[in-house]
Amino acid sequence: MITFETGPIRPPSEATSILLRLTRNCHWNKCAFCPVYKEEGFSIRKVDEIKRDIDAMASVADKIRQRINVPSHAGVDRVAVIDAVTSLDGDGEVDGECARQMAFWMCHGLQNVFLQDADALVLRTGQLVDILSHLRAAFPTITRITSYARSKTISRKSPDELKALRAAGLNRIHTGMESGSNAILTLFHKGVTQEEQIRSGRNVMAAGIELSEYFMPGLGGRELSAVHAVESAAVLTAVNPTFIRMRSTIPVPGTPLHRMMTEGQWTPLTEEEKVREIRTLLEHLNGITSTVQSDHIMNLLEDVAGKMPDDRQRMLEPIDRFLNMNPSDRESFIVGRRMGKYRLVWDYAPAPDVEMVRRDLIERFGTVDKGILKILVNFI
Repeated sequence: MITFETGPIRPPSEATSILLRLTRNCHWNKCAFCPVYKEEGFSIRKVDEIKRDIDAMASVADKIRQRINVPSHAGVDRVAVIDAVTSLDGDGEVDGECARQMAFWMCHGLQNVFLQDADALVLRTGQLVDILSHLRAAFPTITRITSYARSKTISRKSPDELKALRAAGLNRIHTGMESGSNAILTLFHKGVTQEEQIRSGRNVMAAGIELSEYFMPGLGGRELSAVHAVESAAVLTAVNPTFIRMRSTIPVPGTPLHRMMTEGQWTPLTEEEKVREIRTLLEHLNGITSTVQSDHIMNLLEDVAGKMPDDRQRMLEPIDRFLNMNPSDRESFIVGRRMGKYRLVWDYAPAPDVEMVRRDLIERFGTVDKGILKILVNFI
């Protein structure tokens, strides 16, 4: 049976990508806020094994094309692809999940690839170039290849190595900056310094690779909120990444961060305080052209999106609209957003069902924020 291996996660922006697993789990695996990989061992897959997965993907694509009778360069009909996958699965030729993944990718043009798991750049540069070359030869339609990578790992690659990876086809990297404050990076065991974040980010951009830097509103807690926003903005200003992506901090049970919260060593921000922190970050971003995106369901304000510097005021408007609501309306928006009633701040209008839930949360937990935090940690 034809099969290929995939890992557990990818960025939301890679929703239309096929997943190619280069490593299993995370070689660092010490970040206090992260619930992923904690009970899993790390390993690097062999290059030949990865190439076999690429060949298996190409074989599955060929079998689907044969079933629907279209050449490799032609587009595909989605209904016909679904029928072909059902037929392949029934015949036992191809692993069913792999067939469905390939069918989905074919329906999106075989264009985007995401390299898994947590840090594919931990492989030697020559190995990565070999893998990327094999991948592009198997799928000439590919237009974007993306990977997660730690700033520490990137900082160990020379500028020439990064340029070689770009020439081989790697054109986007996602990096978990989380915070630009050395105090917070140390507290949460990120294993990297502000200086290394800046150097690695600049080298990625200089190599012509798109860079997504992640900022976690609330990570510093109430104790370090101001330094978190200001020093993160300093790193982002120094790097000028392609994207700045928001990922709100949620203390997930079982993580060291959750234990720090329960033991009183870290105080979570309220939703309103996180919004104010984002405002501070935006105010301190200077002289950059990054695109800011709030593209995760855990973020309260999806509206905060745009390109610096021209859209700064437009991004501040939903923040100020939320902050200028009266307290009960702010609470109702928070509740309605988490219920799926509202997507944007501009969608808000009082609703009886939202008000009922708001009152219930206050009665059960004392405040809306305590109730919402309980819901969010269980959701994750």
